[in-house]
Amino acid sequence: MKQEQDFVLKTIESRDVHFVRFWFTDVLGHMKSFAVIPSELETAFQEGLGIDGSCIEGFFGKYEADVLAFPDPSTFQVLPWRPQANAVARMICSLRTPDGQPYPADPRYVLERQVRRAAEMGYGFNVGPELEFYYFKDDKGTEVLDRGGFFDLTSLDYASDLRRDTVLTLEKMGIPVEYSHHEKGPSQHEIDLRYDEALSMADAVMTYKMVVKEIALKHGVYASFMPKPMADEPGSGMHVHQSLFYLDGGNAFFDADDPQGYGLSKVAKHYIAGILKYAPEFCLLTNQYINSYKRLIAGSEAPTHLSWSSRNRSTLVRVPRHRPDSEAASRIELRSPDAAANPYLAFAAMLAAGLSGIEEELPLEPPNEDADFSCLSRQELRDRGVGTLPETLGEAVELFAGSRLMREVMGEDIHDYLVRAKRRSWEEYQAIVTPWELDRCLAVL
Repeated sequence: MKQEQDFVLKTIESRDVHFVRFWFTDVLGHMKSFAVIPSELETAFQEGLGIDGSCIEGFFGKYEADVLAFPDPSTFQVLPWRPQANAVARMICSLRTPDGQPYPADPRYVLERQVRRAAEMGYGFNVGPELEFYYFKDDKGTEVLDRGGFFDLTSLDYASDLRRDTVLTLEKMGIPVEYSHHEKGPSQHEIDLRYDEALSMADAVMTYKMVVKEIALKHGVYASFMPKPMADEPGSGMHVHQSLFYLDGGNAFFDADDPQGYGLSKVAKHYIAGILKYAPEFCLLTNQYINSYKRLIAGSEAPTHLSWSSRNRSTLVRVPRHRPDSEAASRIELRSPDAAANPYLAFAAMLAAGLSGIEEELPLEPPNEDADFSCLSRQELRDRGVGTLPETLGEAVELFAGSRLMREVMGEDIHDYLVRAKRRSWEEYQAIVTPWELDRCLAVL
């Protein structure tokens, strides 16, 4: 740690850095920041810098007033979109109470706790998210920039320069990118980050969102991670590839002798069973907005039913088999999360569910390789005995509220805050009379 701190101080001097932004997130996953001059950094490393927690969404109760922000020197990066003379850098912070304890409402701490739980069981946790987003002319509407589709490389892909600049900026900030391409929707895009351990990846996702928006602004357009911005176009997801690895080496999900032919170990199968069991309870975290449930509907490409497969992309969990004999490539893909989720809380919930599946030795139901359930209504799925994700935010919040596991994982403060805040959102939404209702009812009732 001292070596990393010294590197930060030397880099600040050599790169003409005059301000360092301290980044952290609120419970909903919104980036927060304050600027520090370089002379304050040594104090910040040793003692932290105080902020007023009562101003932050989700920071409340007896802990709300005094919070200390401790910068993580391993996250230091000079911001490439700011001038290089009188440059600006950033570090991501962990939050603590005045007596030095982890701050209970810090989303980063929630994920750290679950990563430690995995380590105590002998595992590390790697994730690789695929984040989708739209470019619009501005933030006042949904006028798109192009009419391209999947993987288009023509003049239809108007935003290829934006993607290129975004990828280059991410790499300048030490965030490796695996793929970038045009998605299915008009002006919809995807940039996939290279697999990494969960805490670093959650930091990277927050940085990714900031970079996408900053580069869009630089080009005079607007980037949105809204789950379902247009009714007749695909929603924006955050498919999360994930695996456990043994701390002493090897992929805990891989078994070349899997009798089912999926290359999955017993650990992986228990993990998937845990995800399927607890997905309805953690759906509030992976899909936290009313608009999120406009994406999770019958007939869409986003999954609504609790099943798994390798070939069938309509299932909640998929086992990618691009390289079936590769231990390093063995993983699962959770397809329900959307791009507006708080990555710290979402990754923590997924990991907790999978680890609980391992601890409980949950049996894994047979895969669904052939039946396409995506066009079936939820009632039709239930009639077939197939479990489903919550249909609305209102349903999701009640499942989350009653979840013992989610209360343990999030802690009392975050759990109680999310239940109150999301119930309030749902109640406010229910009180609105929509144009849809007026169009269909006003003239006939």
